[in-house]
Amino acid sequence: MIFDLSSVPLGGNGSEVPFHTAAIPADNSAELLDAYSRAVVSAAERVSPSVVNIEVRYRATVRPGGAQRESRGGGSGFIFTPDGLILTNSHVVHGASRIEVSLPDGRRFPAVSVGDDPGTDLAVVSIDAPHLTAVQLGDSQQIRVGQLVIAIGNPYGFQYSVTAGVVSALGRSLRSRSGRLIDDVIQTDAALNPGNSGGPLVTADGSVVGVNTATILPAQGICFAIGINTAKFVATRLLRDGRIKRSYIGVVAQTTPLPRRLVRYHDLPDESGIFVVSVEPGSPAERAGVREADLVVAMDERSIAGVDDLHRLLTDVRVGVRSRVSVLRGPEKVQLDIVPEEAKE
Repeated sequence: MIFDLSSVPLGGNGSEVPFHTAAIPADNSAELLDAYSRAVVSAAERVSPSVVNIEVRYRATVRPGGAQRESRGGGSGFIFTPDGLILTNSHVVHGASRIEVSLPDGRRFPAVSVGDDPGTDLAVVSIDAPHLTAVQLGDSQQIRVGQLVIAIGNPYGFQYSVTAGVVSALGRSLRSRSGRLIDDVIQTDAALNPGNSGGPLVTADGSVVGVNTATILPAQGICFAIGINTAKFVATRLLRDGRIKRSYIGVVAQTTPLPRRLVRYHDLPDESGIFVVSVEPGSPAERAGVREADLVVAMDERSIAGVDDLHRLLTDVRVGVRSRVSVLRGPEKVQLDIVPEEAKE
């Protein structure tokens, strides 16, 4: 139904007067849209010179003893130091036999991998090129839900595409391809597509607050970026060591609910723990006396409610450091001393 508002009645006598738009408050939507556009344009112009297109090639053997076949892939990245260091996703460059970087000005350079970490889906590559523009790195702890963010990348090969949206949620966890959880992930509705991976997520002032990494298909408007604070830490370690060191104890395990009687009897803070499926021969767990079917519930008095909790505790600082692990074995609670080792690649 369409209403004619050219005139409106004024009371009981049925008289009519013209309807004037001046009778309502002035509409400032045009100003708001202009401000929004200016913010997106300004941020894009500031960051786009630092966004690169990454092309990779992989060599794979078709079958044992057969010829090698070369495949191609790619994604995005951004220059974060003037001497040519580039942040991107691990899944963009991991295992690549050749990496080539294209700059917005048309220049192309071969790149070398400094290091990559599948556990956080982050990688650093390097190019030797003059006159590079580096982005300004922000603080992902300072952003807020609802804040304007801009994603820049190369979706489906369409270079330097810009999309805008808002921060939908903070503190998300995302499963990496290595099986570990990536914590403090940013959820946004700024559209991402294949090829955006590794590009920057930017605030209105042009500061990079995230590294775009994933979408959920077939959902629309649910996209994720790794917080730049995580990326700073990982990049520093990759530059220093070429990899991220993590510890391991050598068990195959799964999260499982605990019998309520054991939870009550041992006064456990969580109602779930880790069920040990198998123990790797010669591992720290085997040497410590961990057995199949043990239920791991704590490490150094920190409760373990599942496999992800154990992953979070097994950081590089525990390599070679004796740790006390609490396991339930039948009705008994057993304390075992384990010395974690550095995880193998």
